[in-house]
Amino acid sequence: MHLERPLKKEILRFSQKLYQKGYVANHDGNISVKTPRGIWATPTAQSKGDLTHEDMLVCVNSEGKQIAGKQKVFSEINLHLIAYTLRPDIQAVVHAHPPKATAFASCGQSLHPPFIAEAIVTLGDQIPLVPFMLPGCPDTQKTLSNFLPYADVLLLQNHGVLAVGTSLEQAYYRLELVEHLADIEWHAKALGQVKPLPDKTVQKLLKKRQEIGLGRPHKDSSIVTHTPNDVEKSLNQIVEEEVRRLLR
Repeated sequence: MHLERPLKKEILRFSQKLYQKGYVANHDGNISVKTPRGIWATPTAQSKGDLTHEDMLVCVNSEGKQIAGKQKVFSEINLHLIAYTLRPDIQAVVHAHPPKATAFASCGQSLHPPFIAEAIVTLGDQIPLVPFMLPGCPDTQKTLSNFLPYADVLLLQNHGVLAVGTSLEQAYYRLELVEHLADIEWHAKALGQVKPLPDKTVQKLLKKRQEIGLGRPHKDSSIVTHTPNDVEKSLNQIVEEEVRRLLR
């Protein structure tokens, strides 16, 4: 159990980041991380800015039954459980309401496919807009199964953003990047419109993304795993090479 302490500290750290960045307010948002023991998560009815102690977190099993913690788990835990079911590679889920991205989702507008080289390597070539789902809707798994197997970040209509990753850090920064792209697109609309990258460039970046294990999982292929240091090193190299090529 002492091995879970660093993980709990990470949950608290990224809860604070969500609050400090303005991605959540009141009791909004939630975080969960999968471990061999169970799924550790933020509690219900608590501001993410107020989560400061490890004993404020809760743990549930794969069916959502609480097995540890004095607080209660948040009501949308089923959304996280479905994500873990649909994608065995997922180890962390972050849900929040970053203002710009949530504004797009609340208007039923999709974001442009990632239009910056680094973002394509990190997120792929799509950020799907998922139709509105009531909390606890029995069709949630069916709906998410149309999107989550092929994307790492989803815009949830009238709800916010859902990001997944092989680590909490990865899931959080994917969500942060989507908000950054939404902010850029928001400003770009005042100047005209976002210009997409050439298809050849996108395909090259997607190929590199797949090679380092960041590509979307496919039904007919197994998921390649890499250590965080390997991925970060490869990602930095790819981005540097692509930036140099675009500047030629």
